Amino acid sequence: MDPEGLADLIGKIVVLDLVAPYVYLGVLTGEDSRYLILEDADAHDLRDSSTTRDQYIIESVRHGVNVNRSLVYVQKSQVVAISRLDDVVP
Repeated sequence: MDPEGLADLIGKIVVLDLVAPYVYLGVLTGEDSRYLILEDADAHDLRDSSTTRDQYIIESVRHGVNVNRSLVYVQKSQVVAISRLDDVVP
């Protein structure tokens, strides 16, 4: 991941799509060589619900992030995509 490209995402609510059936939503507060750091985050295992990844994210746009982690480190190697929650089209 390009640090220059992430700079404008710091302090914003982002969506992290992972290789595994997980999606993370939260405020991107930093990064290091291995991790993206989220605060006030929702770590959601898609196997725990009948909704699709897109449905879950769109519900978060409509109703807000369901915070279940005050701080989480997500391995960059597991991230397939990152976007601002504001850029999700419901």
